[in-house]
Amino acid sequence: MPELPEVEAARRALQEVCVGRRIRRCAAAPDSVVLSGVSPSRLESALVGRSILEAKRKGKNLWLRLDEPPFPSFQFGMAGAIYIKGIPVTNYKRSVVQPTDEWPSKYSKVFVELDDGIEFSFTDKRRFARIRLLDDPECMPPISELGPDALFEPMQLDNFTDSLSKRKTGIKALLLDQSFISGIGNWIADEVLYQARIHPLQIAANLSTESCESLHQSINEVIKHAVEVDADISRFPSDWLFHVRWGKKPGDVNGKKIEFITAGGRTTAYVPELQKMMGTQLIKDSSPKPKLTRRESTKSDNSATETRTKCEDVGKREISAKVAKKQEKGKTKIVQIEKDLNIDLVNAASKKRAEVVVRSTRQRKRPTN
Repeated sequence: MPELPEVEAARRALQEVCVGRRIRRCAAAPDSVVLSGVSPSRLESALVGRSILEAKRKGKNLWLRLDEPPFPSFQFGMAGAIYIKGIPVTNYKRSVVQPTDEWPSKYSKVFVELDDGIEFSFTDKRRFARIRLLDDPECMPPISELGPDALFEPMQLDNFTDSLSKRKTGIKALLLDQSFISGIGNWIADEVLYQARIHPLQIAANLSTESCESLHQSINEVIKHAVEVDADISRFPSDWLFHVRWGKKPGDVNGKKIEFITAGGRTTAYVPELQKMMGTQLIKDSSPKPKLTRRESTKSDNSATETRTKCEDVGKREISAKVAKKQEKGKTKIVQIEKDLNIDLVNAASKKRAEVVVRSTRQRKRPTN
């Protein structure tokens, strides 16, 4: 969240309310994370006095075309949102701004007041959004790097099927890749895969023609409906997975149990009974192991016990051998020490005798008076 339908709802609201108006005042938050490559003062000076000609969108990016560049662009990230004072934009699933909250919100990153008194704000509580000033947004990253927009530039079925056949990656990871199709995020990917009855980890290249057609249809239908109701979740069909996929909570959809896995690096809700893996698996060793009969199981257990006993015996012998070897080394060292000690004693005795002989000789040679 937010994804294409939420961003499109914001674009439509800005297009209806703000186009043709002049920006009277602007206040940008001193947030160097969300304000990407632009200072608050630079952003404010670029917007004040400019007129809004059009609100545009591609994927999950929105920008305002002014009467003079540069243009402000908004990458919504995980929690970015547009709010217009006194005018409902959409019913966000996890809205951080309530009608009774202070205005502008403490999470506001850019606040704008128009010449007719209309005020709008771009907020982001989690700071994954990005605000940029771009001279030509469609020709500059990140917008220039996006794939075809899922709403404005839907892929034809033949091209879609052909593209999938060349991708040896998990289908959900591919749907989340904004360079493939822009605008699909986590909840849309889960929804369209559920409706198309496709496992999220299924390798894209292994999808059947029927599955490709079903997925293509689901993408178009889910996005079209979500946009038609301005992303108001209370107006989504009651049988959608969307309503029960949040928070990893146990539950079911239409009587079928929901489970959670990680696919494409994201928490993923799916229905195992309906979304089965087909053909070559993406996940390692996903095929079930054959069940053993009781006789085979007993034989296997006995074999394992025998192997374990042999290993234990070998281990004990190895330990005993090492202990014996260490003991032998210890004895050898003791004997060597004793030998060295005896040699030292003999040498000491010999030296003492030699000294006695020398003294005796000197005494005999000494002249008498």
